[in-house]
Parts: sequence; C-alpha cells; structure tokens
Amino acid sequence: MKIVFAGTPEFAAQAMRAIDAAGHEIVLALTQPDRRAGRGMHLQASPVKEFALQKNIPVLQPETLRQSGTDPNKKAQAQAAYAHLAALEFDAMVVVAYGSILPQEVLDICERSGRYGSFNIHASLLPRWRGAAPIQRAIEAGDLRTGVCIMQMDAGLDTGDTVLTSDLEIVFDETSASLHDRLAQLGANSIVQVLDSLQQGKKLTPLQQATDGIAYAEKILKNEAEINWTLSAKKIDQRIRAFNPFPGASSNLNGLSIKFWNARLVNIADFNLAGEIGEVLGFSKHGVYIQCGHGVIEVLEMQKPGGKKIDARACLQSIRPDKKLLRFQSKE
Repeated sequence: MKIVFAGTPEFAAQAMRAIDAAGHEIVLALTQPDRRAGRGMHLQASPVKEFALQKNIPVLQPETLRQSGTDPNKKAQAQAAYAHLAALEFDAMVVVAYGSILPQEVLDICERSGRYGSFNIHASLLPRWRGAAPIQRAIEAGDLRTGVCIMQMDAGLDTGDTVLTSDLEIVFDETSASLHDRLAQLGANSIVQVLDSLQQGKKLTPLQQATDGIAYAEKILKNEAEINWTLSAKKIDQRIRAFNPFPGASSNLNGLSIKFWNARLVNIADFNLAGEIGEVLGFSKHGVYIQCGHGVIEVLEMQKPGGKKIDARACLQSIRPDKKLLRFQSKE
C-alpha cells in the first residue's frame, strides 16, 4: 500500500520504520519543522525526518496545515502542502504524534473514493486519556493497564472510531520512558496489522468510542513536577515515575532544585517515628527515606543542578555531609 505518514518524535518514527519494513511504500512524510535543541541550540531534524531522509522519502515541514491563518508565510506553506497532498497518489494516511490537529480539508483528501482514510496511533485505551500526554497521565493516575488504539481520524481531539485495540499492564516500577518504549513497539505492530488487513481485502470493524470514562491528558508543564510532600507516598511515587524523563520531578533543598528520577514505596511499619513532611528520615544502601503526607518513600536516584544522575544517598551526602536533619521544601 502507498502511505502518507505524518508524525514527529521517536514514538512515530518507530511506527514508520515498521510500516516500511512490512513492505508498504511511504510516499510522503509530513513532520514538524526542525527545532533548536541541545546545549548548542542547533537546529535538529525530527526522528521522522531523519528516517525519511535515510529512505529517500519526500518530506514536507509546514508550520501549519491550516490554510485560513493570517500569517502569509504560514498560509503559503499550508496551501503548498495541501496542493502537494491533493495531487499525490496514495491509499491511506497514518498519523502518529504529528504535533498539531489535521484540518478537515486534509482529512477529506484521505477520504476520497478508493482510499481508506486516515488512521491514528494513540497511546491509551480510548476514551480514557485523549490528548497530548496519555502515557504520563496514566502513570500519574495510578492506572493498572493502558494500551494502544488505532483510530479512524475525524476533526475532533482523539474522538474517532477505533479499529484495533491492544492493551498491556503498567508494572509497579514503570516510568514514562519505559512505558513509552513498550507502547511504541505495540503501536508499530498494531498499525502494520491494520495496513496488512486492508491490503489483504479484509474489512475493518470500526467501533464508536464510549461516552463514559472520558479523560483528557493535558500537556505536561514544567511547573507540575515540583513535589508536594503533603501528598501520600503512593501519589508522589506515581508522579516521580510519570515525570521521568520529562520534566523530572523536583524539590527544593536549601536553595537547590534537586531532581528525582527513581523511587519506590516502603513499608511504613519499618519506621517507628514519623518525621516532619519532607524530612529525610534516614539512608538505605543507595537511597534515602523521605516522610510524605501519608507514608514514606525511598528515593533511589537524584540529580543536583549541573550534575549527573547518581544514587540518592551519595547525592545528599555531597550536599550536607555533616548535618543530621535534611528537609525538602514542600510545594505550596
């Protein structure tokens, strides 16, 4: 099948590689413009663009696909992209974390006679966690299962009918980084299964999303990651794992913003005396025990400003080696 692929980050690139490896022809890649990143703030191509260039796949990078904007440059880019897409021969579009909502006129091109429409890989069990950050929000909320839905796209935000759903368990020490990788593989396998079915003439069975259980996964903001130690140890553990790798849970200690990368719950019965909220109760072999609003958490990996990720015990001992009382400031 001839596929137009729209996506930007590594999650999308993994699906793109799988589609190519399965023998489908990607005739065009749509991805976000190169962005400045890294210490040198150099322009960097997206993972989707990098793979497209390796495979000599044509690439379009308009700032927007909406032709109704007021910015003449963006409007011209959108019109050129639309004209290119309208003239292209293809069977279906696959969209994975493209970075902006596709306008209806683009979806209409994909729905022309003889085409199968546009399909989106979404990393949640819809209708739970529609939106930008389904992986992080699932961990933050303490969900026990998540998965991938292949959805027929419409003009709404992740509201289309689903044609394939695959689920998996969220394990107790899952981080957004590890869950991202597992879901990326699951999504890649799932979209190939759908495209192969279409190529073999099999009919898909679209299922309308349920009207109950809808939840929205809002974009992760940096200021969310500051730890509120008045929360339970369970909630704090979920947030530390949800915000790994971005933006990294953090807390203030004597004017230093310390990042938290790895933690686990402990048995509160092991501690005879409760400390003040945010207080370091003691040290384990590699970690530190911190009092929460309810329960105790063992933090295993920390990072000082400008430093590397190291075990939490060594991190704190390097900051205050001679002081017995250490207390993190709680977010108000």
